[in-house]
Amino acid sequence: MLTNQGETHLNATATMPLVSVVIPMYQAEQSIQKTLTSVVNQQYRPLEVIIVNDGSRDRSIDEVQRFIAAQNTDYITFKLINQPNRGVSCARNVGMRQAKGLFIALLDADDEWLPTKLERQIGILRANPAIDFLGTNRNGEYWKRWLFKKFQHLTPISAHLLLYKTFFVTPTVIFKREVLDKTGYFDEQQRYAEEGNFWIRVCNEHHCVLLNESLVITGDGKPNFGFSGLSSNLKEMEKGELKNMRLGYQLGVVGFLEYVFLVFYSLIKYIRRLAIVKLRR
Repeated sequence: MLTNQGETHLNATATMPLVSVVIPMYQAEQSIQKTLTSVVNQQYRPLEVIIVNDGSRDRSIDEVQRFIAAQNTDYITFKLINQPNRGVSCARNVGMRQAKGLFIALLDADDEWLPTKLERQIGILRANPAIDFLGTNRNGEYWKRWLFKKFQHLTPISAHLLLYKTFFVTPTVIFKREVLDKTGYFDEQQRYAEEGNFWIRVCNEHHCVLLNESLVITGDGKPNFGFSGLSSNLKEMEKGELKNMRLGYQLGVVGFLEYVFLVFYSLIKYIRRLAIVKLRR
């Protein structure tokens, strides 16, 4: 049973640094300092920040090093890892394997956390120890309902629901590090919609919840698809989503008939996205 008790008042144990922040970085010289500033400005201080540079060719590394050098505090450990370009899933996995915290929080190099983000999540995780994985809203979102699903302040999210809509966005999530022991890591062979693949596997085996508060700004508030970055490649995104549908079927989350329905549902959404992008131009 979920409870709101203690959400805003962390107990003595929860005030200790418990969180490892993992940030994959590629060509992020324009945004990485703003992203890191949002971490340092958290009212709940993380234990460490692990930045994995995935073969950037711009001045991203210089910007990170300049930011770290400017910090006059020793309460957060910064670790910068350099690797050849191997993709965002590999970069996240490398960072997560290095994590020492009891919880892992993911953040992308062009996104920002509001100052209370970690404090709100850690408070809820401590008050509700059964929660393994906790996401939030972003960019001012608030959910009252989606189709027949009613949303509360804390709403359980199942793998089945995620096959219809991805309610978790990478920079909003925090989870127990032990989740990786059972579920494993991001699929490094899947470049698009890779986070959906991971969420489905996690939610199929763990208690996952959405905190119905907007605590993150993603991509400077730009549209969620068809604008820039990986999300701009709608065709490849659709292939990734269809792979995730197949994963749900293989895991037994849905039966064959519902899987077929989901494929058609996904294709309809893909056509809608194409139309929206065309209208923007």
